[in-house]
Amino acid sequence: MRLLHIDSSPLGGNSVSRQLTERLVAQWSATHPGTVVEYLDLAVDAPSHLSIDSLGFRTGPKAEGLTDVQRRENEISEKLVSQFLAADVVVVGAPMYNFSVPTQLKAWVDRVAQAGRTFTYTDKGPKGLAGGKTVIVASSRGGVYSTNPALAGLDHQESYLKTVFGFFGVTDVQIVRAEGVAMGDAAKAEALSAADVTIKALTAPAAKQPEAALAA
Repeated sequence: MRLLHIDSSPLGGNSVSRQLTERLVAQWSATHPGTVVEYLDLAVDAPSHLSIDSLGFRTGPKAEGLTDVQRRENEISEKLVSQFLAADVVVVGAPMYNFSVPTQLKAWVDRVAQAGRTFTYTDKGPKGLAGGKTVIVASSRGGVYSTNPALAGLDHQESYLKTVFGFFGVTDVQIVRAEGVAMGDAAKAEALSAADVTIKALTAPAAKQPEAALAA
């Protein structure tokens, strides 16, 4: 089993999402012996945002005649999408920044969203090509959005990731959530404790994840 561990917060040891992904990966590895973990830290090694040189992913004959810059950008995109497709489990650390995800994580998604690799268009509409894997999103939020109807519409973090991974054909998208972490020490401790319960449930070796689960 191959597990791709992705962090995106630039806060280092102060990052709640990094704490969650660390616990997730450690627990998964302990309960699934033989798991091979590959790590990607987008705060350290983020792809550049899409530009005229990186738009239009090219393989095979299409890769001929590129400029040196285009070739380098194409190699980055190819490496990232191949890494994602090869993984059986993907753990994504995704803090909420301004109601959405960090730009580093968005830049990664834009490189992985490739027609013909992770999705395609058919006469019946779009079709995901990256199914058969589990994605676990480690979500951290300063406020509480999941149980507050007044704030739920501001969530373009979890909702975005569920949508984009679903578009790629991933039907097993799970959420490990710690929210309210900026609302005092007690609230943060409670949020982390609740997240640990979810982590243990998701990483149990006998756990059967619902095929169409899009939330936890």
